[in-house]
Amino acid sequence: MRLTAADRPTGAASSEPTEPARRKSFFGRAKDERREPRFDRADASAADGLSAGRREPSFGPGRDEAADPMADRRKTSYWAWVMGRSTPARSARSASSRGHAATKPRRGFLARVASFVLVCGVIGTAAGGAVVAYYASQLPPIENLEIPKRPPNVVIAGFDGKPIANRGETGGAEVPLKEMPKFVPQAFMAIEDRRFRDHWGVDVVGLARAVATNVMKGRFSQGGSTLTQQLAKNLFLTPERSLERKVQEAVLAFWLERKLGKDKILELYLNRVYFGAGAYGVEAAAQRYFGKSIRKVNVSEAATLAGLVKAPSRLSPSRDPEAARRRADLVLQAMAEEGYLTRDQANVAFRVSPPSPAPKPQGAVGYAADYVMEQLDGLVGLYDEDLVVETTVDPKLEAEAEKALADGIAKSGGKLGVTQGVVVSLAPDGAVRALVGGKSYSESQFNRAVAAKRQPGSAFKPFVYLAALEGGLDPESVRNDAPLKIKGWTPENYTRRYGGPMTLTYALSQSVNTVAVRLGVEAGPVNVTHIAERLGITSPLVPNPSIALGTSEVTPLELASAYAPFANGGLLAKPYIVRRVKTSTGETLYQRKPEPTNNVVDIERVGMMNAMLEETLRSGTARAAKLPGWQAAGKTGTSQDFRDAWFIGYTSHLVTAVWLGNDDNSPSKHASGGGLPVSIWSRYMAQAHQGVQVAGLPGDWRPAPPAVADAERPSDAYEPGSGQAAQGRPMDEPRYDSARVEDYPPQRRERQRDEGPIGFLKDLFGAR
Repeated sequence: MRLTAADRPTGAASSEPTEPARRKSFFGRAKDERREPRFDRADASAADGLSAGRREPSFGPGRDEAADPMADRRKTSYWAWVMGRSTPARSARSASSRGHAATKPRRGFLARVASFVLVCGVIGTAAGGAVVAYYASQLPPIENLEIPKRPPNVVIAGFDGKPIANRGETGGAEVPLKEMPKFVPQAFMAIEDRRFRDHWGVDVVGLARAVATNVMKGRFSQGGSTLTQQLAKNLFLTPERSLERKVQEAVLAFWLERKLGKDKILELYLNRVYFGAGAYGVEAAAQRYFGKSIRKVNVSEAATLAGLVKAPSRLSPSRDPEAARRRADLVLQAMAEEGYLTRDQANVAFRVSPPSPAPKPQGAVGYAADYVMEQLDGLVGLYDEDLVVETTVDPKLEAEAEKALADGIAKSGGKLGVTQGVVVSLAPDGAVRALVGGKSYSESQFNRAVAAKRQPGSAFKPFVYLAALEGGLDPESVRNDAPLKIKGWTPENYTRRYGGPMTLTYALSQSVNTVAVRLGVEAGPVNVTHIAERLGITSPLVPNPSIALGTSEVTPLELASAYAPFANGGLLAKPYIVRRVKTSTGETLYQRKPEPTNNVVDIERVGMMNAMLEETLRSGTARAAKLPGWQAAGKTGTSQDFRDAWFIGYTSHLVTAVWLGNDDNSPSKHASGGGLPVSIWSRYMAQAHQGVQVAGLPGDWRPAPPAVADAERPSDAYEPGSGQAAQGRPMDEPRYDSARVEDYPPQRRERQRDEGPIGFLKDLFGAR
């Protein structure tokens, strides 16, 4: 049937061109020779109703579009279609090409879910990429990144070449991977990153496994960070937990893998990971927890260290050995699962080779190590690599000095009101053999041996007597022990008794104050201070009359070094503790050269001083000192109000100073230099001289028969001498009201009372 224009619906305007306007087609036939019915877009939906009954086609576009029930569906968004709310309308061309055929059925539920997941994946990937790009852009340019240098470590070695301490931020030296036992890196890979050799910095499989484990347990129990990521965090990032840090960590991990390779990453990680107790790296941890190098640890110790990384403070072997053991068992199990150990080896590891016991906390050697670090900058300047410092410290003597001091204070410190002490022991050339700067390094790191300045009391008198000897006197010279007054200051002996005329040897051995003050005035206080400085005193000294009684403060180290010329024959002995500094690769940065010979006391007067100071140990205030077989000399000292108790004694082998007191400078309970300091000195020196060839003190002065000088009258003016008073210049007024020092010997007081026949009989039969 052919339709004409008359058959169109009434009122519909014809859209066909009139006859004259028709054109020929490409093949020469008019376009209207045969025309198929044309459907408007609004009628395309009629195809949906064919299943319900035949509907006549509509030919005109005049149908009301608002009445079309498919209009809303055609305008629905793609998102609504994905969610199943509607199906978008097909195009008119597609519909016309398919005629009245039925449309494709609506997509099923699974198809919609798959489409949803795909869309979400695309959006998530784009968003994730944007986040990664943003956070990565906050990093410095990757091409400009450099691996930061590990903070330098300083190994401090004793006189025998063995390490005695470590200093530096890491607590231990860096060790190449090839020098570690193979089971050390294996233990860390087994428990921290089993797929270390397989991933490219970020382990996607391990991360998924960790997420699944955490979800199943309902808590965070397993992390997904690789060893490379942990190293990236340690090298470049902060410990902060945030999305930004995790993204940057992953980016840097990929970069490290590409730049360094697996072995170098593993070496850097093992030398920088934190193990608690200030130990960074496996070497520091092995020294801290087992007292040995990582090169010598066994399998159990390696497993213990690998287990520490998760929680260094909680799993520390020194804090909770059982927790550390349980964690190490897990490490051994993981090593067996990875094939690094057999099951039998893992099961018997602790029984066959258990970890070494934890070493004792660092003792007094810490004071020596701190003193070394104070000297280091001045010797080598700035340094950025590991160093080895060879010192003069004898570890055995250091331990003996520490024990003698600690035991002495523990035994008698309470009743004497003494809480702190110092022991400094030098070789005659000034080399520090032992340096104990306090009773306990763990309780107080303040180094009293080199930093605390205290009044030496009568321990300063040898410099006064040396000034007198250089002024023309000798040990047999006589001075009167009698009251004297100097511009309102009246120095007294502790007993407030006086012995009259006596030799310098006797006065020094008995620590008579009045004689020392007289000699100081004769020599001149300025001259006395110059002699003390010449022998090695570096602290400022006040040249007034009370200087003879040790009222100017000095440190134990400098006082010991000032006695050294008496032990070495008159040569200046500057204290030193560093012999050589070298890098970990063996390059020498500093080598101590012998000091030029500087004779500060002539050998004749060295002999005189040794003869007088030897008498102090034989019959004077230090007669309790015991050092069988050795010629020894020294001087006790007690400052005013018993605030400081000293003994500085020496042989031709060692010069040792002992100080006792309180940090707050409070008075003790009558602690004097002839008591506990002498006891500590004797115990230490007896151990220090074992196996050493006996040698006498330098100089050979023999006293002549004693002669008694005329008694001198007390005077309230300075005696003319070689010092400032002799030149007529006024002296500074003394700043101290009194100067109490050593107890006057009781046998001397008895001698004063028993002169005459009774005294003669006592002398005859040895009763005194």
